[in-house]
Amino acid sequence: MDDPQEESGHSQPSVIKKFFITLSQRYQRFLDNTVPHLLPRWIATFVMMVLFLSRIFYLQGWYIVTYALGIYQLNLFIAFLTPKIDPALEELGESDIEEDGPELPTKADQEFRPFIRRLPEFKFWYGATRAIVIAVTCTFFEFFNIPVFWPILVMYFIVLFVITMKRQIKHMIKYRYLPFTYGKQKYRGKDDTGDMMKS
Repeated sequence: MDDPQEESGHSQPSVIKKFFITLSQRYQRFLDNTVPHLLPRWIATFVMMVLFLSRIFYLQGWYIVTYALGIYQLNLFIAFLTPKIDPALEELGESDIEEDGPELPTKADQEFRPFIRRLPEFKFWYGATRAIVIAVTCTFFEFFNIPVFWPILVMYFIVLFVITMKRQIKHMIKYRYLPFTYGKQKYRGKDDTGDMMKS
């Protein structure tokens, strides 16, 4: 004879599992629905960042959490600005590039190809927003409030930002790419020679 407690014990994990599966599916559906709404997503993230910084200013603490958030978001931003297939690796002869894909054009007569990022815009937004939520959560726990001299952290972050961006801009200039694609080229019509004119 089956024990009713045993049966209820077997059904308990399945109810919990179903709950988390449903929760995960709803969360994923929410994320999928936010994909086309680029401007509202970034405005919400900016507002969250302002609220976080206001909380840090009001509490006068958690500077290490703020610094870690800044470094993480700087890394996301650099990945967002970097091409998926780095031309510097190809120049060095790196043959172990994980994925084959379109390369950046290096000459004016090469075919136009859109810029493909190492970190897509949505993943950049998601990573930045999630990091802000984690940072806000950390401010509710006193053991994350490590006493530091915050002006040193600010100066170090500014120096790190300037050096990193300088290196990234040099990389863009050297390999002649812009991390923004303005869409497909449009043609106005034919000139006197019969060639198509680019606009």
